[in-house]
Amino acid sequence: MKTLVIEDDQRVADLIKRGLEEEDWQVDLAFDGEIGSRLALTVDYDLVIMDIILPKINGLDICQQVRLAKPNVPIIMLTALGTTDDKVEGFDAGADDYLVKPFDFRELHVRIRALLKRQAHVPIAATSVLKMADLEMNLRNKTVVRSGRPISLTPKEFKLLEFMMLNSGRLLTRTEIAEKVWETHFDTGTNFIDVYINYLRKKLDKAFEKKLIHTKTGMGFIFEEA
Repeated sequence: MKTLVIEDDQRVADLIKRGLEEEDWQVDLAFDGEIGSRLALTVDYDLVIMDIILPKINGLDICQQVRLAKPNVPIIMLTALGTTDDKVEGFDAGADDYLVKPFDFRELHVRIRALLKRQAHVPIAATSVLKMADLEMNLRNKTVVRSGRPISLTPKEFKLLEFMMLNSGRLLTRTEIAEKVWETHFDTGTNFIDVYINYLRKKLDKAFEKKLIHTKTGMGFIFEEA
């Protein structure tokens, strides 16, 4: 397995490198965003781990570049920025997971294994188009339309909607959404799941009479035509 670590703190970068090399990974290091971006876009990696605050090019911009050029490469954000808004911004840029510094390498290792396991077992949908009421989601060309009106979603919003549509009519807890969509344990100290649900509501339901996203107070959410 081959990974790229983009981290300007050499101590942290060396820690990750040593830990992964003990697992027989091949690790490349980049200490600024410019070099990191060039490597990420020109070399085929199985995983990219990057800080957000970097010299020359920040991690969010690199993440967006990589996600456009190589949409299937797993990306983990590793940063000291840990507020809900910071996490939402990272996920919107295309990150698959988000680990806040300071961290224990064992947790990073668990996150990596879970992320790669998920990547290796992505279920093949029986159809490329999901439908609910007047909402239509095309999984192949990544488009969403409601009542003939195109709806623009970020990558994480799209993934959340896909998960909800595939599980329509079933109560989805915040913990399950976090684990299945973000592949992370739900942090009760943050409300990023609710933030993304509200994003979807504004885009999918606000302008339409029939609502599709429903909240079960204290329990979770249900996606259904009610």
